[in-house]
Amino acid sequence: MHFTPSQLDAAIVALRTILPLEYPADAILRRFFQDNPMLGAQDRAFIAKTVFDILRHRFFLESLVKIVTPRALILAYLVKLQGMNLRELASLVSEAETKWLSEIKAIKPDIFPLATQAEFPTWLVEKLQHFMSDTDILDLGLSLQKSARLDLRVNTILAKRNEVLEALKQEGIDAEATPYSPCGIRLAGKPAINRHVLFLSGKIEVQDEGSQLLGYLLAPKRGEMVVDFCAGAGGKSLLLGALMNSKGRIYAFDVSEKRLNNLKPRFKRSGLSNLHIQRITNESDVKVKRLAGKIDRVLVDAPCSGLGTLRRNPDLKWRQSPHSIDELKTKQAAILAAAASLLKPGGRLVYATCSFLPEENQTVINEFLAAHPQFNLLNCAGLLSQQKIPLDTGEFLQLFPKLHQTDGFFAAALTRSDSAQSK
Repeated sequence: MHFTPSQLDAAIVALRTILPLEYPADAILRRFFQDNPMLGAQDRAFIAKTVFDILRHRFFLESLVKIVTPRALILAYLVKLQGMNLRELASLVSEAETKWLSEIKAIKPDIFPLATQAEFPTWLVEKLQHFMSDTDILDLGLSLQKSARLDLRVNTILAKRNEVLEALKQEGIDAEATPYSPCGIRLAGKPAINRHVLFLSGKIEVQDEGSQLLGYLLAPKRGEMVVDFCAGAGGKSLLLGALMNSKGRIYAFDVSEKRLNNLKPRFKRSGLSNLHIQRITNESDVKVKRLAGKIDRVLVDAPCSGLGTLRRNPDLKWRQSPHSIDELKTKQAAILAAAASLLKPGGRLVYATCSFLPEENQTVINEFLAAHPQFNLLNCAGLLSQQKIPLDTGEFLQLFPKLHQTDGFFAAALTRSDSAQSK
């Protein structure tokens, strides 16, 4: 790993800015780059990689360091995780630092407790131990310490996957079809896709394969009425529109004006005409209530801990807590109940999170079903099989980075039985 002394200094300042972690790390880093416009593309790449790798391995690095400072963490990272030898660092470090770095060179992660090796806070390990063995927890932790590959979704309204693959390969971009999603492409590197002509013309979007599979689980048909209940920046809304061939109507609901504003340029590029973007104040908004019992399909990508996305957002493990997860469970139950009220008899609802904690997933679903006998669980493996997607994780969809090379997604599919029972 080659870098200049000024890049090292800038990375130390960036890490110092980010480490209180009061806000998402990627947002703080973006702001840091805006405030330091003199940094070039190579400077930014070195800083971003260093900062995010340190967040992924912070528990281990902190256990190697006598006094935890951004400089010490970066030096430990360069020696332990980037394999730099002390000769390469000689001109940049003091005698005391050289001595300390030579001492930690031989230390192996496996002498540390499970939480440090898995890079999970202790409270999270304790939660996982209720339903996973220590070996599985370590496997999960190690898989989430790797950086995620870049997945694309081909907008099937405007392009075919094989055409896009061919175009990327001709430019020397290493790309392959995703194993499960029929419209997904996985890249080997991290090219600047947001400036690529295929992106600017709406033919591709950045979207994890796991997220794409939620659209195929919902499987909306042309002409139907569909609601994306927590639409965010709308990646799944756009996929649903493409699956419906832009026929019918999709409501993209979200409480955040900012997220919905991010959807507008994507919608414009997409070639779709059936998307209706609406901000709601909460799950009980009048815009929601007026659609009660009228909707064919509802997607609920619920607000969650995001722990399944730690490859991309390693800072989440410090920004969540047992208390925040209790608050999320209450919110998830309220959103699911409100979203379910929209469904017609015979309609389908998919509830999803990017979490692997049963209390945000199976427990929310089981409690909802107990309180709403007019709803029944559908088998996710069977639904995906109908879409010719060979993925069987059982009744629920449960994706893991190690097994599926996706983020850690969960999904359950429900259907509402006839109206006579629901009265």
